[in-house]
Amino acid sequence: MNYILFDGPNRDNLLPFTYTRPVADIRVGIMTIREKWESYIDYTTTTITEDYLSEKFPMVEMEVNTMINASYLPNNEVVALIKTLEINQAIFKDDDVVAFCVEEGAEHNDFSSFYAIEFESDIIKIEHTWDIFSKNGDAIHDDYDLLTKGRTSQTIPSSNNVISAENIFIEEGARVEFTTLNASSGKIYVGKNAEIMEGSVIRGPFALCNNAVVKLGSKIYGPTTVGPYSKVGGEVNNSVLFAFSNKGHDGFLGNSVLGEWCNLGADTNNSNLKNNYAEVRLWDYEKEGFSRTGLQFCGLMMGDHSKCGINTMFNTGTVVGVSANIFGSGFPRNFVPSFSWGGSGGFTTYLTKKAFEVAQVVMSRRNIEFTAQDAAILEHIFEDTEKWRGSY
Repeated sequence: MNYILFDGPNRDNLLPFTYTRPVADIRVGIMTIREKWESYIDYTTTTITEDYLSEKFPMVEMEVNTMINASYLPNNEVVALIKTLEINQAIFKDDDVVAFCVEEGAEHNDFSSFYAIEFESDIIKIEHTWDIFSKNGDAIHDDYDLLTKGRTSQTIPSSNNVISAENIFIEEGARVEFTTLNASSGKIYVGKNAEIMEGSVIRGPFALCNNAVVKLGSKIYGPTTVGPYSKVGGEVNNSVLFAFSNKGHDGFLGNSVLGEWCNLGADTNNSNLKNNYAEVRLWDYEKEGFSRTGLQFCGLMMGDHSKCGINTMFNTGTVVGVSANIFGSGFPRNFVPSFSWGGSGGFTTYLTKKAFEVAQVVMSRRNIEFTAQDAAILEHIFEDTEKWRGSY
């Protein structure tokens, strides 16, 4: 069987993160959505996504294909049902298609002739950017159970202060000394070759992915994920960093999501609660205005390759696009378009030539090439987001 993950109707709700990746490659919990599905079904997957992303994330179609809505996170029950699908059968959750089976070349948008199967059990769905942090605790729990089933954790060194050690799993090569690990409120996972430096206090649920680092004396609580090769320091509450991103110094990050290759300067802080305790509104790319989230706590959403200088302050519910560079005193606006350069005093356009030079240097430090594909994707985003930079 060939399995293909498709973006589905929620792709635009997940911008700016889906500017640079399919929905399937969003990280929530310990793994990306794609990694979860591939672990459950024991097959590699390909993707139906935006045309400009398809060269980097291609689709492979075979004679018979099972299409899966990447907004849904797998569980044993839905996976078992998907594996029984036959041609022209579809699984629905309410009015939303979860998965369907078709022959090669068939249309993917008309299910009127399909045999419909209703999935009635609970399933996690990522349909808004804030779901990435607000549903992260449940996702960590599910990923933890999947990754550690039948396995034994490395021994927790005796120098650590540990509560509920049975809920802590440390992978090979990880370094954890003189820390406080409290897993009584949620599981703690420490990936291969990751490090938690001395004096750090961590309350689960918490996921530190492979080769990631928690800096000296950090305070982390609320369901938080630190993606591969990322670094965190200071105070972090209920946030998700995808991969290769740094919040390495003092300062507060709460109820927030950072994409890949982001960097927050020392003493950067974000607000996650309005002074009047009102519902937070967040920039909506589809509506081209601010939409209600239903949340009282919501912080910073920052797309790939964006960065800010030391002592930057972000207001409650700020959305920063791709490849923005923010600096200076005061609060920048609540929506910073992609390829913006500046701060509260105003913005200019961050030209792609300069942005590409920075991306090249940053990625080369991790021995990763900034490819022509990467450049083409960012060029498309630059052009697609020009209308919002025109409002400077």
